[in-house]
Amino acid sequence: MLLFDGHLDLAMNAIEWNRDLTRPLDEIRRREAGWTDRRGRGRNVVCLPEMRRGQAGLCIATQIARYVAPETAIGGWHSREIAWAVTQAQLAWYRAMEEAGQMVQIVDRDGLRRHLALWQDPPADAPIGYVLSLEGADSILSPAHLERAYDYGLRAIGPAHYGPGVYSPGTGAEGGLTAAGRDLLAQMRRLGIVLDVTHLTDEAFWEALDCYDGPLWASHNNCRALVPGQRQFSDDQLRALFARDAVIGVALDAWMMHPGWQPGITTPDQADVRLERIVEHIDHICQLAGSVRHCAIGSDLDGGYGYEQCPRDVRSIADLQNLTEILSGRGYPPADIAAVFHGNWIRRLDSIWN
Repeated sequence: MLLFDGHLDLAMNAIEWNRDLTRPLDEIRRREAGWTDRRGRGRNVVCLPEMRRGQAGLCIATQIARYVAPETAIGGWHSREIAWAVTQAQLAWYRAMEEAGQMVQIVDRDGLRRHLALWQDPPADAPIGYVLSLEGADSILSPAHLERAYDYGLRAIGPAHYGPGVYSPGTGAEGGLTAAGRDLLAQMRRLGIVLDVTHLTDEAFWEALDCYDGPLWASHNNCRALVPGQRQFSDDQLRALFARDAVIGVALDAWMMHPGWQPGITTPDQADVRLERIVEHIDHICQLAGSVRHCAIGSDLDGGYGYEQCPRDVRSIADLQNLTEILSGRGYPPADIAAVFHGNWIRRLDSIWN
């Protein structure tokens, strides 16, 4: 079944992790054998050939470059100008993939429909379609930079990532939108850029919904009722998103799937985290909404980690196809499974790009 993955950090893996994503998964792992500079080395589960094998023909793909002030403990770039430059390197990689026929950028309804027609019976080397999103907006230096980004195809922004931020605090921090953040949302609304509410603090989440009346989604979020913690959404937040016809992509990061996960200690094997766990989050969203309309997949696979921090039965993004059987076993009819796999993201984009 066609899979539309709502969140993949492809360019980050290429530029910062130095991975040639056009090569087979095993080859990438072999080249990283013995490397210890990053968690997840040699354990990647995403590359373009595996996306094709797993029918992941569309995705929301990111630029990501977090700025960190001198007093900030988490990692990131030491100036916003550096962060902007990193996002431009990531953009250059996407452009190189387009020139090589590996990927194609989708920026409007016509492009979306052309790509869907191609993937009805795709050739073996069919390009992966991607909608460009920015995860954490620190790298946007000015309204002029935002307009430039829109011109090169940026269609969604999540203002926050982890810790303090220029526009909004994110995961692990507290507080609401900054004045610059409110202005950013106004500029996004003017341009028609989607607001991704993923990673916003609770305060910033509610403020953003109050002051931004444009289209929004949550590219990769799970349910706080099942896994407590700020990173997940409360039921009230989910209901507010349903009211705005938002789509929520469930994430395959194991710490968001298992209550009490301890980074660097808990393992997927120890916690028995399997794909079935994410279906619990899908069930919760669907039961709360009263339909499957708002639920999708935003895997975040290889989002700064590898298979040491994803379900134990996922060694490739192609393994997500096993969700079709799991969902069917839970009583989901084929039309609802298709909605989760691709239909809801496509419907939402189609409605936004009217």
